Amino acid sequence: MTDDLALIAARFGAALRHAGVPADPGRCERFARAVTVARPRTRHELYLCALATLVSGQAQIETLQRVFGEVFGGPGDLAQRGGQDAPELPGRTRQPAQDDLLAEVARAAKAHPGPTPGTPAPPGDAGPQRQPASSPASGEAVAAEPAPDEPGPDEQAQAGQPVLASRAERLAAKDFAELTPAELLALSSLMRKLTLAVPLRRSRRHRPTPRGKRTDLRSTLRQARRTGGHPLRLARRAPAMRPRQLIVLCDISGSMEPYARAMLQLLYCAAGGAEAEVFTFATRLTRLTTALAHMPPERALQRAGQTAPDWLGGTRIGASLKEFNDTRGRAGLARGAVVLIISDGWDTGDPAVLRREMQRLSRVAHRIIWVNPRTKSEQYRPLAGGMAAAWPYCDAVVSAHSVHALEELTAVLAHPARHRSSAADGSRRPGAAS
Repeated sequence: MTDDLALIAARFGAALRHAGVPADPGRCERFARAVTVARPRTRHELYLCALATLVSGQAQIETLQRVFGEVFGGPGDLAQRGGQDAPELPGRTRQPAQDDLLAEVARAAKAHPGPTPGTPAPPGDAGPQRQPASSPASGEAVAAEPAPDEPGPDEQAQAGQPVLASRAERLAAKDFAELTPAELLALSSLMRKLTLAVPLRRSRRHRPTPRGKRTDLRSTLRQARRTGGHPLRLARRAPAMRPRQLIVLCDISGSMEPYARAMLQLLYCAAGGAEAEVFTFATRLTRLTTALAHMPPERALQRAGQTAPDWLGGTRIGASLKEFNDTRGRAGLARGAVVLIISDGWDTGDPAVLRREMQRLSRVAHRIIWVNPRTKSEQYRPLAGGMAAAWPYCDAVVSAHSVHALEELTAVLAHPARHRSSAADGSRRPGAAS
């Protein structure tokens, strides 16, 4: 019985592959297991085992019927027949035993000539969608567990099936302002694949290295104790490199609410990202670094709204930036740091205050990157007073309005060089140095 079953699966799988159905060895093995479990007694039940294990689309069923009839004989409309009208073997008036059925179809498989080498398979038999298998007419269970051997994207592409994108990937191109809170949370898996890397800076600490410019006298003398006090090898050291501090100032006013939620979720989800100091502002400055630590995105966003009393309030960018410079920036937090400001530039305060505070910040920060979702349009010009005042002091301005647009943000964050624009009329956008 085992030899007959192996022969049936191998010959039938080869005929299906020649006809355009991707019946690989994995599917043939599932077909053999299904026959062992279901123990078919008629050709119709044997066909149902093949239907449950060898095809992956509606368009392949017709090919399966045709090849089944060519290899094992019988009519080609087996799928439309019920269990009572299932065709029996010639010369039999009763249902034959399973061994008799396998022996009969094994002889039919041996007699089948098989595909001629070099003959191309007919195209267009691979279907776009997987259909559930029918239940056998006899009521016995069929082992139709295709999940462990489900064809991957490469196999689906070879079989002509379209590879469908996940829900999160379909939402990745949408503007954050068009997403519901549930859709935004669905994008957390894609945000975890991003890395918020910042440039490195030289530390005051040193580390041992064989090519350092400075001699490590203490390590040299310690090693000389092993050679009788003779310094046979000079130990060297060089300044250690560590990531620059990342500071995020996020506008949580009414016009920026959907983008603020997306940016805060990004800071939480970005795998391998730098540890950032996060502040929000609308009419006042609020530190959210502790609130965003060790929380899932939905709880972190809720905590952010509770911690910031001016959530969805007005916007006073200049006054909030002055508070940051006076209390934290000039005190050392922003010295040599990468500052990320997330705002659309709408400021109800005096633009002269914002210009002065941006100038103060630019003197101590390594880079200032401004995220403005309105710059997604190529026709954008910083005509608003707040954005026009801040524009000359930005090293880069990006939109970051969708998950796809976040790639530009990660690139400018990791760029090591400064590039300040001298034009404040928007004729030349700030950007990372090439």
